[in-house]
This record gives sequence, C-alpha cells and structure tokens, in this order.
Amino acid sequence: MKPFKKRRRGGISATFEIGEAHLLANLAGQVVELLRDRNGAEESDADPLAAQLGMGGPSLPPEDPVLQRLLPDAYRDDPDDAGEFRRFTERSLTSAKVLNAETLIGSLVDGGLTFGELPDELTGDEGDRVEVELDAGEVQAWLRALTDVRLSLAVRLGIETDDDAFHVAQSEDAAIAAMSDIFDWLGYVQETLVSALD
Repeated sequence: MKPFKKRRRGGISATFEIGEAHLLANLAGQVVELLRDRNGAEESDADPLAAQLGMGGPSLPPEDPVLQRLLPDAYRDDPDDAGEFRRFTERSLTSAKVLNAETLIGSLVDGGLTFGELPDELTGDEGDRVEVELDAGEVQAWLRALTDVRLSLAVRLGIETDDDAFHVAQSEDAAIAAMSDIFDWLGYVQETLVSALD
C-alpha cells in the first residue's frame, strides 16, 4: 500500500498500519533522545537569543558516529573554524532536528496512534489504521525527520553506497537483515511523500 497521496482538496495524507506508525514514532523518538543526549533537553530547545549568540554551545564534534553524520563539521580542513562554527550553530540545528522528529510523532498521534501505559505497548486493534494529514510545514518536517532517521540507520548498518546497502540486505544476521528492510521501507515512505508533492 502506498502510504502518501495527494488529497483532492489539496494537502498530503497517508495511511499507516498501527505497527508501521509505531515503528516511525519509535525511530523518530530515538533520534530525539540521541540529540538530547548530546546537548541536553534544554539545549535542544534553546533560547533563540542564546543560540544566536552561541552561548555555551559545544565546539568539539560528537564522538558518536550517528551524531557526527547528523551534526557534521562545517569546515573539514580547519578544526578551529569548524569548532567555532559548531559553537554558534549546533544548538539551533539540534533544536530544528528535534522539532522535525517531534512533528512527525505528533502527526501520528493526531492521526490515531496511541500508546498504553508502557511506552512500547500499543493499544488498538491490529486492523486499525493511523490516518495522517499534513500541511506544507509538516511535510517539510516529515521529509527532514525521515532523512535523519535513515541517515542514523545507514551509519549503524555501515551503508555509504548502494553496494553497501545490497551487501547489508544479504546479511545472514536476522537482526541486520530486518534493519535493512526497515531502511528500505523508510526510503519508500519518503519517496511516496516526495511523489505526492509533484
């Protein structure tokens, strides 16, 4: 089933199975946690003036390879300039990425995704669907959040090229093969969203 489609009245809508919606929300939530672990919850929602003035932002790149990909150095050949640029920009970049992921999760919740008492306990019948309707701003947030989730998975799976993706998909490790399937499915979801915009 093609998740995203353009509505006749304009706007973009999508239908996800409960399990798919939960997977999207869980992965986006992991990106939020990772970013907040880097900068702290308060710094991920930085005060605009403090962020603009670069007060207290980190100047060293993150050690986690996923964060290195999500928050890359602006100047690869000049660590001093890269550190200074990072000090002034990383908080606002982190805040934007957190907001995108939270927008994706919020859209799913608005569309009917509910959680039980435990974070991973789903409620609702297996046949239930989550219906998402996105405005222009939410579409952009979804595109960016899906990119961040796919980049995170690519780093964890060691995917840098199409050949890498092919070899990972052929893995005999069931967990790696499953993550490869998720990586491909996320690409399909993103592709249908882009197609719906055309």
